[in-house]
Amino acid sequence: MADYFLTAFDPSGEILMNEQFEAENEEAAKWRGEALLKEKDLYNHTHRVVNAAGKLILFQR
Repeated sequence: MADYFLTAFDPSGEILMNEQFEAENEEAAKWRGEALLKEKDLYNHTHRVVNAAGKLILFQR
């Protein structure tokens, strides 16, 4: 398992969500990140998922 970080922003740049979670691989991290965003009704906001090294796994604007 590896650590991933999910961040969601509002249009002004304010951070709405900043969570760490674990996933087996990058594909699982994408699915988990999207599920968390949908749970919190933040999927339509700008968001990103990065791994612990800072590699961008998912980005939506």
